Amino acid sequence: MVEQLGPGSRTRIIGGRYQVVQELGRGGMGIVWRAWDQVIGREVAIKELHLPDGVPQAERQVYEERVLREARTAGRLNDPAVVTVHDVLAESGITYIVMELVQAVTLSEYVAQWGPLRPDQAVDLARQVLSALESAHAAGIVHRDVKPSNIMVADGRVKLADFGIAQTLDDPRLTTSGAIVGSPSFMAPERIQGADASPASDLWSLGATLFFAIEGWVPFERQTTAATLNAVLNETPRLSSPQGVIGSVITGLLISDPRARFTGPQVRALLDSLPAGGAPEQTLPVGAPTRVARDAPQPKRSLRPWLIATAIAAVVLFVAGVVIGRFVLVGGGVPTAMAPTLDYGNGDIETFDLGTDDCGNGKIAAGARVQGASCSDPHDFEIYTSGSAFSSDYDLAYPGAEALARYGEGYCSVFFDSDKVVAPGKQTSLRFVALIPSEQSWNEKRRTYTDDNSDTDAGSQDVYCVLYSADGGKLQTPATK
Repeated sequence: MVEQLGPGSRTRIIGGRYQVVQELGRGGMGIVWRAWDQVIGREVAIKELHLPDGVPQAERQVYEERVLREARTAGRLNDPAVVTVHDVLAESGITYIVMELVQAVTLSEYVAQWGPLRPDQAVDLARQVLSALESAHAAGIVHRDVKPSNIMVADGRVKLADFGIAQTLDDPRLTTSGAIVGSPSFMAPERIQGADASPASDLWSLGATLFFAIEGWVPFERQTTAATLNAVLNETPRLSSPQGVIGSVITGLLISDPRARFTGPQVRALLDSLPAGGAPEQTLPVGAPTRVARDAPQPKRSLRPWLIATAIAAVVLFVAGVVIGRFVLVGGGVPTAMAPTLDYGNGDIETFDLGTDDCGNGKIAAGARVQGASCSDPHDFEIYTSGSAFSSDYDLAYPGAEALARYGEGYCSVFFDSDKVVAPGKQTSLRFVALIPSEQSWNEKRRTYTDDNSDTDAGSQDVYCVLYSADGGKLQTPATK
């Protein structure tokens, strides 16, 4: 609803300088007004903060003081994707946040009207919102309420609003009235479990927001608050398709454990692996309604199905999100120890068959010949994990070298960075490589597997993750447990 204050209305002045012009919207956190700054001579948006019903009077002053302190801090942020806070004031027991007036719609409204974003649009959105969060986190500010209704979009520009306003009002803990305050669908699991908000929890919320942006529905939203909280804590949403790099970013951000979740630099590394995109083709029409961030109702969940058909859905999306080959940084910005991916089966390596051995001798390189060896003896390399991309379903078309390489690099990276590889200083002392089946090897396995005669089986669809010493020397003991 947009309320226009007509000629007969009594002029309302806030703070002795802001003349209220019209209401832009309202939600659980208050009312947003369009106003005219009589001192500077510009239009502004003013959020009149209303504390939720049920907050005890004794707690209101604490909340209000923290809102004022954090909003003032947020006012010092300087990033193109941050809605600027011009002023913060309290008058007659009401707190007001004076903000930049942005001619845009919220991401919620954008998706509801024009549909989900394309992957390249979502990459641009992620870049800009991440920039805003990086700026805030560097200043010691946690947003606490990253969600589609707090993001505004217009003609390729993005603004993240409500810095410093959400603060403890969106703490997932119960108020004395027994009501949960905030946006449970976009709260990180650790916050629901009682942990303080952190940069990592902001990034989880960004992941849920990006999921909504490209799928068109909120991944954890359920019919009741309890069901929503349970989904956040226990369920893993699946994208309807891999969605390229942005799909990897989303799944990496939605890792439940904040210690394993993508960090800002890791997300930036992935996003920067692609050229910056231009303005979305589906730009907002002339005369789009003016909005500032507010608690807009979420669009109804669409009937877009989850991709649950095969094991690769869970594995590829998970590992691709955790680590994507050589683009991701680990351990304080040190590149991973991954070597270029090779294919085998009349490919880079003619054959790769060690029989029952997990270790072998020979150089892992194009044109090399290898043979099996005992892991208890000195050896040149070690297979630390392996598996078929589609589990035990071998009757599927060859997915292509690029897709297999992307899968293999993520799969091998996850296992290498895990506790499965126990060698001390492994990031510098070891190298690892993903070996993927060639198209010929893949199709041979598919053809002979489906002829119902196990004696004629040939080829392979397995991905092998192989490690070896960085200095080219022998491995004296097994590097895995």
